[in-house]
Amino acid sequence: MKIVIAPDSFKGSLSSNEVSTAIKTGLKKIFPEASYTSIPMADGGEGTMDALVQASNGTYFTEKILDPLNHLAQAKWGLLGDKKTAIIEMAQASGLQFVNSQTANPLKTSTFGTGQLIKKALDHGVNKIIIGLGGSATNDAGSGMTQALGAHFLDKNGDEVKACGGNLNLIQKIDLSNLDDRLAKTAIILACDVSNSLIGANGASYVFGPQKGASNEMVELLDKNLTYFSDLVKKQLHKDYAFKAGAGAAGGLGYGLMVFANAKIQSGVETVLKYTNFAKKVQDADFVFTGEGASDYQTQFGKTPFGVAKLSKRITPNCSVICLTGNMGTKIDELYGKDKIDAIFTTETGAKELRQAMKDSFDDIAIVSENIARLIKSIR
Repeated sequence: MKIVIAPDSFKGSLSSNEVSTAIKTGLKKIFPEASYTSIPMADGGEGTMDALVQASNGTYFTEKILDPLNHLAQAKWGLLGDKKTAIIEMAQASGLQFVNSQTANPLKTSTFGTGQLIKKALDHGVNKIIIGLGGSATNDAGSGMTQALGAHFLDKNGDEVKACGGNLNLIQKIDLSNLDDRLAKTAIILACDVSNSLIGANGASYVFGPQKGASNEMVELLDKNLTYFSDLVKKQLHKDYAFKAGAGAAGGLGYGLMVFANAKIQSGVETVLKYTNFAKKVQDADFVFTGEGASDYQTQFGKTPFGVAKLSKRITPNCSVICLTGNMGTKIDELYGKDKIDAIFTTETGAKELRQAMKDSFDDIAIVSENIARLIKSIR
Protein backbone atom coordinates (compact mmCIF):
# COMPACT_ATOMS: atom_id res chain seq x y z
CA MET A 1 0.00 0.00 0.00
CA LYS A 2 1.37 3.41 -0.97
CA ILE A 3 0.30 6.37 1.15
CA VAL A 4 1.20 10.00 0.37
CA ILE A 5 0.88 12.53 3.21
CA ALA A 6 0.68 16.14 2.01
CA PRO A 7 -0.97 18.54 4.49
CA ASP A 8 -0.67 22.28 5.06
CA SER A 9 0.14 23.61 8.51
CA PHE A 10 -2.49 23.96 11.22
CA LYS A 11 -1.86 27.66 11.72
CA GLY A 12 -0.81 28.62 15.22
CA SER A 13 -0.55 25.00 16.23
CA LEU A 14 1.55 22.71 14.03
CA SER A 15 3.79 23.14 11.02
CA SER A 16 3.00 21.13 7.89
CA ASN A 17 5.93 18.86 8.73
CA GLU A 18 4.54 18.24 12.21
CA VAL A 19 1.07 17.52 10.81
CA SER A 20 2.64 15.04 8.38
CA THR A 21 4.41 13.30 11.24
CA ALA A 22 1.22 13.13 13.31
CA ILE A 23 -0.75 11.57 10.45
CA LYS A 24 1.98 9.03 9.77
CA THR A 25 2.21 8.18 13.48
CA GLY A 26 -1.46 7.21 13.56
CA LEU A 27 -1.49 5.36 10.25
CA LYS A 28 1.60 3.27 11.03
CA LYS A 29 -0.09 1.74 14.05
CA ILE A 30 -2.44 -0.06 11.69
CA PHE A 31 -0.34 -0.21 8.50
CA PRO A 32 3.27 -0.58 9.67
CA GLU A 33 4.39 -2.13 6.39
CA ALA A 34 2.87 0.50 4.08
CA SER A 35 5.05 2.75 1.93
CA TYR A 36 4.86 6.34 3.18
CA THR A 37 5.86 9.51 1.33
CA SER A 38 5.56 12.76 3.30
CA ILE A 39 5.39 16.02 1.35
CA PRO A 40 4.74 18.98 3.70
CA MET A 41 2.72 21.56 1.76
CA ALA A 42 1.75 25.24 1.75
CA ASP A 43 -0.25 27.62 -0.45
CA GLY A 44 2.06 30.61 -0.62
CA GLY A 45 1.73 31.67 3.00
CA GLU A 46 3.37 30.34 6.14
CA GLY A 47 5.33 27.14 5.50
CA THR A 48 6.01 27.73 1.80
CA MET A 49 9.72 28.30 2.36
CA ASP A 50 10.10 25.21 4.52
CA ALA A 51 8.18 23.05 2.06
CA LEU A 52 10.39 23.99 -0.87
CA VAL A 53 13.72 24.08 0.95
CA GLN A 54 13.16 20.69 2.56
CA ALA A 55 11.85 19.08 -0.62
CA SER A 56 14.91 20.22 -2.59
CA ASN A 57 17.55 19.70 0.14
CA GLY A 58 18.16 23.43 0.10
CA THR A 59 19.76 25.86 2.54
CA TYR A 60 18.51 28.55 4.92
CA PHE A 61 20.08 31.97 5.44
CA THR A 62 19.37 34.41 8.26
CA GLU A 63 19.74 38.13 7.60
CA LYS A 64 19.51 41.37 9.53
CA ILE A 65 16.59 43.41 8.21
CA LEU A 66 14.22 46.19 9.19
CA ASP A 67 10.83 44.94 10.35
CA PRO A 68 7.54 46.61 9.29
CA LEU A 69 7.95 49.31 11.95
CA ASN A 70 11.58 50.02 11.01
CA HIS A 71 13.12 48.13 13.93
CA LEU A 72 16.19 45.97 13.48
CA ALA A 73 15.25 42.29 13.30
CA GLN A 74 16.26 38.99 11.73
CA ALA A 75 14.56 37.07 8.94
CA LYS A 76 15.20 33.86 7.01
CA TRP A 77 15.15 33.09 3.31
CA GLY A 78 15.87 29.85 1.50
CA LEU A 79 18.04 28.71 -1.38
CA LEU A 80 16.70 25.64 -3.17
CA GLY A 81 18.84 22.66 -3.98
CA ASP A 82 19.55 23.89 -7.52
CA LYS A 83 21.48 26.83 -5.97
CA LYS A 84 19.81 29.17 -8.46
CA THR A 85 16.30 29.55 -7.01
CA ALA A 86 15.53 31.54 -3.85
CA ILE A 87 12.36 31.25 -1.80
CA ILE A 88 11.24 34.18 0.33
CA GLU A 89 8.20 34.43 2.58
CA MET A 90 7.42 38.12 2.81
CA ALA A 91 6.00 37.58 6.29
CA GLN A 92 9.47 36.63 7.52
CA ALA A 93 10.46 40.30 7.20
CA SER A 94 7.16 42.18 7.00
CA GLY A 95 4.65 39.99 8.80
CA LEU A 96 2.06 40.37 11.52
CA GLN A 97 4.31 38.73 14.09
CA PHE A 98 6.25 41.98 14.34
CA VAL A 99 3.24 43.98 15.57
CA ASN A 100 0.68 43.68 18.35
CA SER A 101 -2.68 45.21 19.18
CA GLN A 102 -0.97 48.43 20.28
CA THR A 103 1.54 48.81 17.43
CA ALA A 104 -0.38 47.42 14.43
CA ASN A 105 -0.88 50.33 12.02
CA PRO A 106 -0.87 49.78 8.25
CA LEU A 107 -0.50 53.53 7.73
CA LYS A 108 3.02 53.24 9.16
CA THR A 109 4.21 49.74 8.28
CA SER A 110 6.51 49.06 5.34
CA THR A 111 7.75 46.17 3.18
CA PHE A 112 11.32 47.53 3.27
CA GLY A 113 12.59 44.37 4.98
CA THR A 114 11.20 42.18 2.22
CA GLY A 115 13.19 44.23 -0.28
CA GLN A 116 16.30 43.64 1.82
CA LEU A 117 15.74 39.86 1.62
CA ILE A 118 15.32 40.09 -2.16
CA LYS A 119 18.62 41.96 -2.37
CA LYS A 120 20.37 39.28 -0.30
CA ALA A 121 19.04 36.61 -2.64
CA LEU A 122 20.28 38.57 -5.65
CA ASP A 123 23.70 38.83 -3.98
CA HIS A 124 23.85 35.02 -4.05
CA GLY A 125 23.54 35.05 -7.84
CA VAL A 126 20.09 33.45 -8.13
CA ASN A 127 18.22 33.68 -11.43
CA LYS A 128 14.78 32.99 -9.97
CA ILE A 129 13.04 34.14 -6.79
CA ILE A 130 9.78 32.68 -5.52
CA ILE A 131 8.02 35.00 -3.08
CA GLY A 132 5.23 33.78 -0.82
CA LEU A 133 2.61 36.48 -0.30
CA GLY A 134 0.77 36.03 2.97
CA GLY A 135 0.62 37.17 6.58
CA SER A 136 1.65 40.77 5.91
CA ALA A 137 1.39 43.65 8.37
CA THR A 138 1.66 46.15 5.52
CA ASN A 139 -0.44 48.12 3.05
CA ASP A 140 2.17 50.06 1.06
CA ALA A 141 1.79 48.60 -2.47
CA GLY A 142 5.33 47.25 -2.19
CA SER A 143 6.79 50.76 -2.13
CA GLY A 144 9.00 49.98 0.86
CA MET A 145 10.32 46.86 -0.88
CA THR A 146 11.09 48.90 -3.99
CA GLN A 147 12.82 51.59 -1.98
CA ALA A 148 15.09 48.96 -0.38
CA LEU A 149 16.08 47.89 -3.90
CA GLY A 150 17.22 51.36 -4.92
CA ALA A 151 14.12 53.23 -6.08
CA HIS A 152 13.48 56.81 -4.96
CA PHE A 153 10.07 58.25 -4.20
CA LEU A 154 10.25 62.03 -4.13
CA ASP A 155 7.86 64.65 -2.76
CA LYS A 156 7.00 68.04 -4.27
CA ASN A 157 10.30 69.45 -2.97
CA GLY A 158 12.37 66.62 -4.42
CA ASP A 159 12.98 65.09 -0.99
CA GLU A 160 12.78 61.36 -0.31
CA VAL A 161 9.45 60.09 1.04
CA LYS A 162 9.63 57.30 3.60
CA ALA A 163 7.58 54.61 1.88
CA CYS A 164 4.60 53.35 3.89
CA GLY A 165 0.84 53.14 3.47
CA GLY A 166 0.19 56.54 4.98
CA ASN A 167 2.75 58.41 2.86
CA LEU A 168 1.91 57.25 -0.65
CA ASN A 169 -0.09 60.42 -1.32
CA LEU A 170 3.04 62.52 -0.71
CA ILE A 171 4.92 61.03 -3.64
CA GLN A 172 5.19 63.28 -6.70
CA LYS A 173 7.94 61.54 -8.67
CA ILE A 174 9.05 57.92 -9.05
CA ASP A 175 12.77 57.67 -9.81
CA LEU A 176 13.95 54.21 -10.86
CA SER A 177 17.38 55.23 -12.10
CA ASN A 178 19.08 53.41 -9.21
CA LEU A 179 16.73 50.43 -9.02
CA ASP A 180 18.77 47.22 -8.78
CA ASP A 181 19.32 46.23 -12.42
CA ARG A 182 19.59 42.54 -11.48
CA LEU A 183 15.82 42.47 -11.11
CA ALA A 184 15.46 42.72 -14.89
CA LYS A 185 17.52 39.54 -15.29
CA THR A 186 15.74 37.57 -12.57
CA ALA A 187 12.46 35.69 -12.86
CA ILE A 188 10.21 36.67 -9.96
CA ILE A 189 7.34 34.29 -9.20
CA LEU A 190 4.63 35.29 -6.73
CA ALA A 191 3.06 32.37 -4.88
CA CYS A 192 -0.36 33.59 -3.85
CA ASP A 193 -3.73 32.18 -2.78
CA VAL A 194 -5.83 35.34 -3.18
CA SER A 195 -7.14 37.09 -6.28
CA ASN A 196 -7.93 40.51 -4.80
CA SER A 197 -7.25 43.71 -6.70
CA LEU A 198 -5.10 46.50 -5.31
CA ILE A 199 -7.92 49.00 -4.84
CA GLY A 200 -11.68 49.15 -4.45
CA ALA A 201 -14.18 47.16 -2.40
CA ASN A 202 -12.35 43.91 -3.20
CA GLY A 203 -8.94 45.48 -2.73
CA ALA A 204 -6.10 45.24 -0.23
CA SER A 205 -7.34 47.94 2.15
CA TYR A 206 -11.00 47.03 2.48
CA VAL A 207 -10.57 43.26 2.59
CA PHE A 208 -7.35 42.87 4.58
CA GLY A 209 -6.79 46.24 6.27
CA PRO A 210 -8.94 45.49 9.35
CA GLN A 211 -6.88 42.35 10.01
CA LYS A 212 -3.81 44.58 10.24
CA GLY A 213 -5.26 47.06 12.72
CA ALA A 214 -6.99 49.51 10.38
CA SER A 215 -10.12 51.32 11.56
CA ASN A 216 -12.89 52.15 9.09
CA GLU A 217 -11.44 55.63 8.63
CA MET A 218 -7.97 54.21 8.08
CA VAL A 219 -9.27 51.74 5.50
CA GLU A 220 -10.74 54.59 3.46
CA LEU A 221 -7.49 56.57 3.66
CA LEU A 222 -5.37 53.54 2.76
CA ASP A 223 -7.48 52.79 -0.29
CA LYS A 224 -7.38 56.45 -1.32
CA ASN A 225 -3.57 56.42 -1.04
CA LEU A 226 -3.25 53.19 -3.02
CA THR A 227 -5.49 54.67 -5.71
CA TYR A 228 -3.33 57.80 -5.84
CA PHE A 229 -0.15 55.74 -6.06
CA SER A 230 -1.46 53.43 -8.79
CA ASP A 231 -2.61 56.47 -10.79
CA LEU A 232 0.89 57.97 -10.43
CA VAL A 233 2.46 54.69 -11.59
CA LYS A 234 0.10 54.60 -14.57
CA LYS A 235 0.98 58.19 -15.49
CA GLN A 236 4.75 58.00 -15.02
CA LEU A 237 5.57 54.35 -15.75
CA HIS A 238 2.64 53.48 -18.05
CA LYS A 239 1.79 50.34 -16.09
CA ASP A 240 -1.79 49.66 -15.06
CA TYR A 241 -2.06 46.66 -12.72
CA ALA A 242 -4.39 48.05 -10.04
CA PHE A 243 -7.21 45.64 -10.87
CA LYS A 244 -5.08 42.65 -11.85
CA ALA A 245 -5.92 39.53 -9.84
CA GLY A 246 -3.51 39.18 -6.93
CA ALA A 247 -2.34 42.79 -7.01
CA GLY A 248 -3.86 43.29 -3.56
CA ALA A 249 -2.03 40.36 -1.99
CA ALA A 250 0.15 41.21 1.03
CA GLY A 251 -1.09 44.79 1.22
CA GLY A 252 -0.36 45.41 -2.44
CA LEU A 253 3.10 43.85 -2.47
CA GLY A 254 1.83 41.74 -5.37
CA TYR A 255 1.17 44.98 -7.25
CA GLY A 256 4.55 46.44 -6.40
CA LEU A 257 6.44 43.37 -7.54
CA MET A 258 4.49 43.22 -10.81
CA VAL A 259 5.16 46.90 -11.50
CA PHE A 260 8.76 47.23 -10.38
CA ALA A 261 10.13 43.67 -10.82
CA ASN A 262 8.02 42.33 -13.72
CA ALA A 263 6.85 39.53 -11.42
CA LYS A 264 4.41 36.86 -12.55
CA ILE A 265 1.70 35.70 -10.17
CA GLN A 266 0.86 32.01 -9.73
CA SER A 267 -1.34 29.92 -7.50
CA GLY A 268 0.59 29.34 -4.30
CA VAL A 269 -0.37 25.70 -3.92
CA GLU A 270 0.32 24.98 -7.59
CA THR A 271 3.77 26.51 -7.20
CA VAL A 272 4.50 24.32 -4.18
CA LEU A 273 3.15 21.23 -5.95
CA LYS A 274 5.49 21.92 -8.85
CA TYR A 275 8.64 22.55 -6.86
CA THR A 276 8.10 19.59 -4.52
CA ASN A 277 7.74 17.32 -7.58
CA PHE A 278 4.38 16.18 -6.22
CA ALA A 279 3.10 14.76 -9.51
CA LYS A 280 5.90 12.19 -9.64
CA LYS A 281 5.64 11.29 -5.97
CA VAL A 282 1.88 10.67 -6.07
CA GLN A 283 2.02 8.19 -8.96
CA ASP A 284 0.35 4.88 -8.05
CA ALA A 285 -0.66 6.10 -4.59
CA ASP A 286 -3.52 4.22 -2.94
CA PHE A 287 -4.32 6.96 -0.43
CA VAL A 288 -3.45 10.64 -0.19
CA PHE A 289 -3.83 12.35 3.18
CA THR A 290 -3.96 16.14 3.22
CA GLY A 291 -5.28 18.74 5.64
CA GLU A 292 -5.43 22.29 7.01
CA GLY A 293 -6.40 24.05 10.20
CA ALA A 294 -9.91 24.96 9.03
CA SER A 295 -11.88 23.89 5.96
CA ASP A 296 -15.01 25.25 4.31
CA TYR A 297 -16.23 26.00 0.78
CA GLN A 298 -13.37 28.50 0.35
CA THR A 299 -10.88 25.63 0.46
CA GLN A 300 -11.61 25.11 -3.24
CA PHE A 301 -10.21 28.57 -4.03
CA GLY A 302 -6.46 28.03 -3.95
CA LYS A 303 -6.06 26.18 -0.65
CA THR A 304 -3.73 23.24 -0.16
CA PRO A 305 -6.17 20.31 0.29
CA PHE A 306 -8.09 21.10 -2.88
CA GLY A 307 -4.94 21.60 -4.93
CA VAL A 308 -3.52 18.33 -3.63
CA ALA A 309 -6.77 16.51 -4.42
CA LYS A 310 -7.04 17.83 -7.98
CA LEU A 311 -3.48 16.91 -8.94
CA SER A 312 -3.63 13.55 -7.15
CA LYS A 313 -6.79 12.58 -9.04
CA ARG A 314 -5.32 13.70 -12.34
CA ILE A 315 -2.15 11.65 -11.90
CA THR A 316 -3.67 8.66 -10.10
CA PRO A 317 -7.46 8.66 -10.75
CA ASN A 318 -8.20 5.69 -8.47
CA CYS A 319 -6.51 7.03 -5.37
CA SER A 320 -8.59 8.14 -2.38
CA VAL A 321 -7.98 11.65 -1.03
CA ILE A 322 -8.71 12.19 2.66
CA CYS A 323 -8.58 15.60 4.31
CA LEU A 324 -8.07 16.21 8.04
CA THR A 325 -9.12 19.56 9.44
CA GLY A 326 -9.24 21.21 12.83
CA ASN A 327 -12.57 22.85 12.04
CA MET A 328 -15.23 21.98 9.46
CA GLY A 329 -17.05 25.08 8.21
CA THR A 330 -19.93 25.88 5.88
CA LYS A 331 -20.81 24.35 2.50
CA ILE A 332 -18.24 21.61 2.94
CA ASP A 333 -20.12 19.47 0.41
CA GLU A 334 -18.75 21.68 -2.37
CA LEU A 335 -15.36 20.04 -1.84
CA TYR A 336 -16.67 16.57 -2.66
CA GLY A 337 -17.10 14.99 -6.06
CA LYS A 338 -15.26 13.61 -9.06
CA ASP A 339 -11.61 14.72 -9.07
CA LYS A 340 -12.08 16.35 -5.68
CA ILE A 341 -11.73 15.32 -2.03
CA ASP A 342 -13.28 11.97 -1.10
CA ALA A 343 -13.73 12.48 2.66
CA ILE A 344 -13.10 15.11 5.33
CA PHE A 345 -12.60 14.36 9.02
CA THR A 346 -12.30 16.78 11.91
CA THR A 347 -9.37 16.13 14.23
CA GLU A 348 -10.65 17.25 17.61
CA THR A 349 -11.31 14.29 19.88
CA GLY A 350 -13.77 16.10 22.12
CA ALA A 351 -15.22 19.45 23.10
CA LYS A 352 -12.46 21.68 24.43
CA GLU A 353 -11.33 25.29 24.52
CA LEU A 354 -9.32 26.56 21.55
CA ARG A 355 -6.11 26.83 23.52
CA GLN A 356 -6.39 23.21 24.67
CA ALA A 357 -7.38 22.04 21.20
CA MET A 358 -4.26 23.61 19.71
CA LYS A 359 -2.13 22.08 22.44
CA ASP A 360 -3.61 18.64 21.73
CA SER A 361 -3.37 18.92 17.93
CA PHE A 362 -0.57 16.42 17.35
CA ASP A 363 -2.10 13.69 19.47
CA ASP A 364 -5.62 14.33 18.12
CA ILE A 365 -4.46 14.12 14.51
CA ALA A 366 -2.63 10.88 15.26
CA ILE A 367 -5.71 9.37 16.94
CA VAL A 368 -8.06 10.31 14.10
CA SER A 369 -5.56 9.02 11.52
CA GLU A 370 -5.33 5.71 13.36
CA ASN A 371 -9.11 5.37 13.37
CA ILE A 372 -9.34 6.17 9.66
CA ALA A 373 -6.75 3.45 9.07
CA ARG A 374 -8.83 0.99 11.10
CA LEU A 375 -11.83 1.77 8.89
CA ILE A 376 -9.76 1.29 5.73
CA LYS A 377 -8.42 -2.02 7.00
CA SER A 378 -11.91 -3.28 7.85
CA ILE A 379 -13.22 -2.77 4.31
CA ARG A 380 -10.19 -3.79 2.25
